[in-house]
Amino acid sequence: MEKRRVLLADDHAIIRDGVRQILSDTEDLEVAGEAANGIEVMQRIREGVWHVLVLDISMPGRGGIELIRMIRDERHAVPILVLSMHHEEQYAVRALKAGAQGYVTKESDADLLVGAIRKVANGGVFVSDKVAELMIRSGQSACDVAPHQLLSDREYQIFDKLVQGRGLSEIALELSLSVKTISTHKTHILQKMGLTNNAELVRYAISRGLVDPGQY
Repeated sequence: MEKRRVLLADDHAIIRDGVRQILSDTEDLEVAGEAANGIEVMQRIREGVWHVLVLDISMPGRGGIELIRMIRDERHAVPILVLSMHHEEQYAVRALKAGAQGYVTKESDADLLVGAIRKVANGGVFVSDKVAELMIRSGQSACDVAPHQLLSDREYQIFDKLVQGRGLSEIALELSLSVKTISTHKTHILQKMGLTNNAELVRYAISRGLVDPGQY
């Protein structure tokens, strides 16, 4: 049986080792390439033929939704399964609308992950019941849209880091942007959401289930 070639992209070596070990026990899937950042992802995609890209959405620099859009803009047909530490409420709908074929959290068990990779590699789409519900809800009228859903993909990425307690300089370094640019995005985020400071952003994120309150 010819194995499906998996390109695994995650900036944490321990995650790549774990997924590689999981797939080594399957007869039809193999990790044939790895990448630790967005630049490496694009290099690997341009160089080879892949049946599925398993993509971490939170790699440093260019990554996440922006990277998915870049892959699609270059008309690469590789199916993308997002493997993320973020709960579905945070990024799943955005990732699927950007062009991903599936979304799985890193809390998922090995059998579910293998099943999701297999389905996406074979041309299918993998969404959990929760993601399916979120996709339906995302089609609601503008007056019913939650404030955080009004944010652009970049704004949401910065919002997510702000509520995690990251400073502007730290976020700027992670995203390879200037502090001034991050500050401008923060201003727009607060304006769109009708909030005034970081504390209100955190309270909002907790109330919407976008973060784990236990981390505060």
